[in-house]
Amino acid sequence: MCLDALEHLVGGLGTAILALVGLLWVAAVALTCLVGVGLLLVPLTARGVHAVAERERARLSRWGPDVIGPARPPSGTRAVLTDPAVRRQVGWLAAHSTLGLAIGLVGVTLPFSAVRDVTFPLYWRLIPSGDAGYAPEFWAVHDWWGVLSVVLTGLGWIAVFVGFGPGLARLQAWPGRRLLAASHDTDLTLRVAELTATRAAALDAHAVELRRIERSLHDGTQNRLVAVSVLLGAARRAVARDPAAADAVLERAQDAAEQALAELRTVVRGILPPVLADRGLAGALTGLAANCGVPCRAEVDVPGRCAASVEATTYFVVAEALTNVSRHSGARQAAVTVRREGGRLLLRVEDDGHGGADDTRGSGLSGVRRRVEAHDGRLTLTSPPGGPTTLQVELPCGS
Repeated sequence: MCLDALEHLVGGLGTAILALVGLLWVAAVALTCLVGVGLLLVPLTARGVHAVAERERARLSRWGPDVIGPARPPSGTRAVLTDPAVRRQVGWLAAHSTLGLAIGLVGVTLPFSAVRDVTFPLYWRLIPSGDAGYAPEFWAVHDWWGVLSVVLTGLGWIAVFVGFGPGLARLQAWPGRRLLAASHDTDLTLRVAELTATRAAALDAHAVELRRIERSLHDGTQNRLVAVSVLLGAARRAVARDPAAADAVLERAQDAAEQALAELRTVVRGILPPVLADRGLAGALTGLAANCGVPCRAEVDVPGRCAASVEATTYFVVAEALTNVSRHSGARQAAVTVRREGGRLLLRVEDDGHGGADDTRGSGLSGVRRRVEAHDGRLTLTSPPGGPTTLQVELPCGS
């Protein structure tokens, strides 16, 4: 909890600095508007404010409910000046660049002071006596009793941060959640658009899956069964003429039938892997990790069972990700982490390969994204050139 609070305070400090820069720019444009020149910069300024606000919305959405913002600001100067969403974003700039910046500085200073004071016994003798027979807390330290008082002060800073850090993080986030969310009507409109898009993605994913099954049955299993039929006909004709040859033909027919059954089982497993029903999500993902082409560890903390469709999607995502790791990443190791937080299933697949993965180039990852979005989930891929690659997925799984 405290580490999460520190992470959010540091992230809030970063967006507060951006907000301060944005507020100064807005003030400068407002002053130049008095002579008319600044009016030309109003649309560009509105887009800049919107970009800074979007960064804060993304930060807040990673910590709690999603903050859905309005669409891009209008392009005309008059429309910008009368747009309530723009005014709310400018109000957030003022609040976050002052209150948020102050809270972020306090939140970062407290852990720093705690570490500095608790470790004071390690370096106090190295401080030149001319300037610092003094601890950072404004009193002279000349013996171990003084050192102990500094250490106790550091422990006090830790206690203060443990007690107040999460509250400071929530207070820093409050203006953004209040001012950056879209109005109720806009929120409903965006939600309808989002659901329409996810419904289309679900239909596309369903169609792609049906095509995959049809292609697998047509190109694989059906051809095998045709071969079995042909071989059985040849064996029947050869029984009277050459029983030894008929026996060889029957053996080939049996091999073809076994291959057809194996391919049919593969198709069925692709629809809904039986291992999920037999071993549960943890056992199924552990099996995928064990069969990965590179050393892979799996950590699954999912109490209870999720919906079958959610478990199947999770299995599909991990299987596709580990296949890419084995074939394309050049990684030496990989890790799969799955946990359940409230009503969401959080999946993370990492590898130390050379990176460069891109789900926009028609790879298997694009199918993964469609399948995740069909569940109203979210997929984030981070794969810079040189690596590492991190695939994060959030899926709703009920409360």
